[in-house]
Amino acid sequence: MQRLSPRELLDVWERGSTQRPHERAHTILAAALPDQPEAALDDLSVGRRDSLLLDVRELTFGPTLDAVVACGRCGERLERRFGPDEVRAQTPADGPATAEVVAGGWCVRIRPPSARDLAAAADAGGAAEARAVLLERCVVEAIEGELPRPVADLPAKVLEAIEARMAELDPQADVRLAMSCPACGERWDEALDIAAFLWSEIDAWAPRALRDVHVLASAYGWSEADILALGPRRLAAYLEMAKPTVGPWATS
Repeated sequence: MQRLSPRELLDVWERGSTQRPHERAHTILAAALPDQPEAALDDLSVGRRDSLLLDVRELTFGPTLDAVVACGRCGERLERRFGPDEVRAQTPADGPATAEVVAGGWCVRIRPPSARDLAAAADAGGAAEARAVLLERCVVEAIEGELPRPVADLPAKVLEAIEARMAELDPQADVRLAMSCPACGERWDEALDIAAFLWSEIDAWAPRALRDVHVLASAYGWSEADILALGPRRLAAYLEMAKPTVGPWATS
């Protein structure tokens, strides 16, 4: 895996601006893992994909993550700073390929959803339809007694057991941050979607980078490629002389 350079970040941003969330996650990983076949990225479990995205984020933007969350009770905006280790699952994201769920007279063999499964579910329509697509794809075999049965016949209690087991198989797929509101005392666990989080950072970073490229190109006549190739210290120094701000990627 490699750190995304300013030029690569802009390429990701340009492609991702017209993509759906699961496609953006793929675009980011493909840029950071150029030697990895793109088809293999789609076959990663969701948790493994998110673990790699967390690595990309740390390599590219550093080890500190800042999130802003609104309290569901009083609406207070909370700032939460955390590190990658705080949102890494304690068990490996690479779990067994399949597992059995035995409940209510049923024996169901399942596998955790992959990035490819998420893409298929995104085309399904509403939340209920997407859930049905994921189940159909991730339930390898369902047997009641000794008879094979369709996924649509699975009872609610068995479905609950399946979802719980899937969470155990791929814990990185559902990471949550402990939150506490200082205004009203509300406490809750906030889900972290690292793919959406990283994209929001790239989407905020890119326009600032382009403005800085514009400033230096206007001041010195340099090309975009020349400006993006500058190291962070030189970039900041030139921007300081050209305007009273620093470049968005000048982190050191």
